[in-house]
Amino acid sequence: MSAKQLDQVAQATKTAFVFPGQGSQKVGMLAELAEQFASVEATFAEASKAVGFDLWHIAQSGEGLDQTEFTQPVLLTASIALWRVWLELGGVAPKYLAGHSLGEYSALVAAGSLSLGDAVKLVNLRGKLMQSAVPQGKGAMAAILGLDDAQVVALCQQVSSQAEGSVEAANYNAQGQVVIAGEKAAVEAVMALAKESSGKAIALPVSVPSHCSLMKPAAEQFAEALEQTAIELPSIPVIQNVGAEIATDVAQVRQALTAQLYESVQWTKTMQFIQDQGIQYVAECGPGNVLANLAKRLPNIEKAFPLDSKSRLEDALNAILVAEGKIA
Repeated sequence: MSAKQLDQVAQATKTAFVFPGQGSQKVGMLAELAEQFASVEATFAEASKAVGFDLWHIAQSGEGLDQTEFTQPVLLTASIALWRVWLELGGVAPKYLAGHSLGEYSALVAAGSLSLGDAVKLVNLRGKLMQSAVPQGKGAMAAILGLDDAQVVALCQQVSSQAEGSVEAANYNAQGQVVIAGEKAAVEAVMALAKESSGKAIALPVSVPSHCSLMKPAAEQFAEALEQTAIELPSIPVIQNVGAEIATDVAQVRQALTAQLYESVQWTKTMQFIQDQGIQYVAECGPGNVLANLAKRLPNIEKAFPLDSKSRLEDALNAILVAEGKIA
């Protein structure tokens, strides 16, 4: 949907939309909604034409779904299909958008900053560059639970200084939940230290250590592709992963997308910003409910909704339209 068309949609004052990243994909996603809304498969057809392979087949069969170069365009397309259904049903335009990692691209498409075709080509390339930056089996990621941010950062610095390889905080997801990324031995060393400090550590099933300095070579190549892509200033403000800020010009959008590959995702700060702006309702526009569940824990968020089935969509639509004063 173009920025011009978005102007004609009723504006929300208390609602933000968040778009999920990798890890939210599942085989058969949106199959039920596709039976009820022709726009779902039409969106997948539009995106498939741009990248040159069948994204709907990957989503429904699971073939290649966990390879990052396919995961990324499939998830982005699923999020945009849901966004289009939301608008088709008379949903409001949120006051803010934000996306976790890959989800930032989905948010930019929803805001009319990137076209769907350009975005799927970009994230397909992003996946390829990320995979080739670190040889298979060399990198790792893990979730550290129950320690505060500063403790996790200190453990990463301790291990990195002992020449066990580089490891950094990659995603600040919520208070007491930080994902680390880096070289496998270094990640494992931090996991062991976290457990000694009464934290929990869970290895994540990923093939690429995202959002850490191992991704710098990929970011340099990716910046060239971004330069050649048409990008407009979003018509709905998009809170960026890097710095949890809103770009004021297109150069900042490009810069943030490049830096996002090797800098940490500031999700805790993003959700704090959303609350500080008086947002009370959050909808997760994509498969699953990881981000909705994180939002539910926050003191000022009254309700957080997933949207990935017809019943969930209808529940969210009714609650948000009532809260926004659009229906009684």
